[in-house]
Amino acid sequence: MDYEIDTRCIHGEGHKYEDGNNSISYPIYQTASFSHLTPGHNPNGFDYSRESNPTRAYLEETVSSLEHAVDTIAFASGMAAIATAFEYFKPGDHIILGEDLYGGVVRLIKQICEKNGYETEYVDTTDVDKIKAAIKENTKGIYFESPTNPMMRITNIQAAAKIAHEAGAILIVDNTFMTPVYQNPILEGADIVVHSGTKYLSGHNDTVCGFLCVASKELSEKFRLYAKTTGATLGPFECWLCLRGLKTLAIRMERHKSNAEAVVVYLKGKEEVEEIYYAGTGIISFTVNSVDTALKLLRNIKLITFAESLGGTESLLTYPTVQTHPDVPEEQKLKLGITDRLLRLSVGIENPKDIIADLEGAFHG
Repeated sequence: MDYEIDTRCIHGEGHKYEDGNNSISYPIYQTASFSHLTPGHNPNGFDYSRESNPTRAYLEETVSSLEHAVDTIAFASGMAAIATAFEYFKPGDHIILGEDLYGGVVRLIKQICEKNGYETEYVDTTDVDKIKAAIKENTKGIYFESPTNPMMRITNIQAAAKIAHEAGAILIVDNTFMTPVYQNPILEGADIVVHSGTKYLSGHNDTVCGFLCVASKELSEKFRLYAKTTGATLGPFECWLCLRGLKTLAIRMERHKSNAEAVVVYLKGKEEVEEIYYAGTGIISFTVNSVDTALKLLRNIKLITFAESLGGTESLLTYPTVQTHPDVPEEQKLKLGITDRLLRLSVGIENPKDIIADLEGAFHG
């Protein structure tokens, strides 16, 4: 059935499974191997958990339903999913990259992709003309986040997909910040969608995982082979934790968003805040008037936690220049606005009055 997304977060495609015990919560199949009836024959299709596991398969089906994907593969981290996506390319391939990327991806590009002979080029993908100008005969892919981390810049996914496909390239979009509740890149033309499932999808700051969602059977076969071969797939217990988190994704995103909107209104009234970067989800980046102010906030918050990551039930305040983006060259950070006065706030689902009161106390502490 064509359920609404908040229902699909809980029930996936709505099909019932039979395990003989009629459990409501999908079971954790905590096993490395599965028995065979005859050589080469397992009627359920499961052989070894590195390749496939029932708990992971159920999670993958659920995420595919949310992202309108042909298939999804669950990985041990968001970076494992992204690294596997880049295995699509070959030496000599040209890849256009959004210029504002999570620092771990910048590190992947520098330390792994360039070593593998990929030709990479950072472009302001929010400008469609700049994407077009960057296309070469050997361009095989375009990769960006939308919104970006941490500057919240938006790229027109439909326009980028059209440019990519006309050039014979694929489009890869990181949808971690928006989640499928607010954005479905595959419906906009993307070939691959990646997530750090650690963030909103799991949503409780207790699980590290990642997802690679694909728009075609051909890509599914390719990436399932890569995942089986490299072995970076997600374990059954972590799959179950993410399944549990997904059940409340839609309702959590509503609260994250409404809380963030209240905090944005508050920050606009603070003379210490010079710029606010907000794209309508639960993440706010903002620049304060001095390094001392930034450090004072990080030192004085009590309810909010000074930590990396985002997208969990708890509010987290992050210092991107040293925590999430230390591998980005200083010149590029300054160009983007990632200075030592920039903070990123992942607004949790606490009462917004308490979040704002904590910030107010930190500003004046």
